[in-house]
Amino acid sequence: MPQLSESFYLRQKALEEAIGYGKAFDCQKRPIRTAGLTGYLYFFTTLSSDALLSDLVVRYQSADPPKPPKSAEEFLAAVVPYGAATVERDLVAASRLVLSGTSLLLTDAFPEAIITDTRGLPTRSAEEPDCDRVLYGSRDGFTELLKTNVALLRRRVRSRELTVTLFEIGSESRTDVALVYDAERADPDYVRRVSERLSSIRVESLTVGEESLAECLIPRRWYDPFPKFRYTERPDTATATLMEGNLLILCDNSPQVMLLPTSIFDFLQESEDYYFPPIIGTYQRFVRALIFMITLFFAPLWYMLVTHPDLIPESLAFIRVEDRGALPIFFQILIVELLLDGLRLASLNTPSTLGNSLSVVAGLILGDFAIDVGWFIPEVLLYMAFVSISNYSQPSFELGYAFKFMRIFLLIAVGFFGIAGFIVGTLLILLTVALNKTLDGSRSYLYPLIPFNKKALLRHLFRCRLKPKK
Repeated sequence: MPQLSESFYLRQKALEEAIGYGKAFDCQKRPIRTAGLTGYLYFFTTLSSDALLSDLVVRYQSADPPKPPKSAEEFLAAVVPYGAATVERDLVAASRLVLSGTSLLLTDAFPEAIITDTRGLPTRSAEEPDCDRVLYGSRDGFTELLKTNVALLRRRVRSRELTVTLFEIGSESRTDVALVYDAERADPDYVRRVSERLSSIRVESLTVGEESLAECLIPRRWYDPFPKFRYTERPDTATATLMEGNLLILCDNSPQVMLLPTSIFDFLQESEDYYFPPIIGTYQRFVRALIFMITLFFAPLWYMLVTHPDLIPESLAFIRVEDRGALPIFFQILIVELLLDGLRLASLNTPSTLGNSLSVVAGLILGDFAIDVGWFIPEVLLYMAFVSISNYSQPSFELGYAFKFMRIFLLIAVGFFGIAGFIVGTLLILLTVALNKTLDGSRSYLYPLIPFNKKALLRHLFRCRLKPKK
């Protein structure tokens, strides 16, 4: 690794070239006279705190030790007022720190650089996330600033076993990624394998944060829509995951925290369950699982029964359809599936003041018009509306889309092959889920059902009481 030169002039030139001084308005160089030494302070105005920089400059200029420091360590001990300050001789490491927002001081007395953390990165408040709300409980949430997110975790877990390992990923972006785990509870071998994967990532930039990181960690098969990570913006959910021995991956510039390893049963749990007594939390968990499973089979099963009326028992005679509309029911269901996604995308791009009203009005007008002209029948709109709303019974959009694709696949299988298509399609879906693996590939996506772990399975299905530590 290149080192800072012994020559003061060459040190300046090498550093200025490494940080791109003179190419950007926010890269500043300020002459400093401190402790009888001459130097230059380098920093980025857009990444630094004005208050911290002003205080640092005043302290530098007012420093008057009994004798001029002869080494960087002496200067650090006698002059630098901040605890978050280090000495750096490596040119690449020093330039990366400046580019991340710290300030750097070069003096004519010693070749090392003095690095001081004066970062004041823009961020929003740690408010409750919109997509992961609870009726009771804390109202804070992760932000786009990695430092703030780690602080929210340490506020809840004040343990020496809480380990935070930092990685720098991306040859151009230099994105900070933190692997967080409890050393006493996490599997050391699993931690090692995940750390090796993070260290081996070779990309230019993590363009869209945690999703780019997920694609680097797991080369997904194009036909596999099931998510390998569970995401959360809630510190309490992340903390509970840590206490179960799982790992967290935090990506700078993203409020989403990745929880791993993740199986399909992990999506049954929500923070809301633990803010109610165990019996209510267990009830909510069963309702969530039941409704979400209904979203997979409801439309294909209803279509199969409609096309085979002899299978409908008398007690369910009301689901029979007399008027089938201008379009075949098969195409009606597929079109409504696409239209629901179209309305969802339209609502995302609609100004917030108009979003709710326009989405409701569009749904009512389009639905009423489609029935009046005979394109669709009321039953299709009713059942597909139920399926669409039920998709929000759990917060993972990735798992919701995975079930949507499986539902469309099962519907197509029923449309072409009838009852046999429903049976074979269901078996293929179960096989796809069973053959899925978690991040490291050593655990089934159906864990703790496969391999069977009774204690872990009961913990996923039932909201258990907190047991006191003996």
